[in-house]
Amino acid sequence: MGTSKTLSITLPPAMLSRAEQLAQQESRTMSELVREALRYYERRRWWEEMNSCGRARAEELGLTERDVVPLVKQVRVQRRARRPAK
Repeated sequence: MGTSKTLSITLPPAMLSRAEQLAQQESRTMSELVREALRYYERRRWWEEMNSCGRARAEELGLTERDVVPLVKQVRVQRRARRPAK
């Protein structure tokens, strides 16, 4: 990881108070709290993008939610069959 940089942000007083309380409750610094919030935000965005892609692909293929579990099982069976024997 590269060197750290300082970032100055402005928060409404109530949000700052909640952030300070959270940091104290979790024995974190404000920097740690903000870094974790950013990681959470990034994971959530990634998950939303993946779901969006999956929904679009399912629509193209005419798949419904009911089709998902049987298709996953089918793919797993096929993958197991391709594995070399131990």
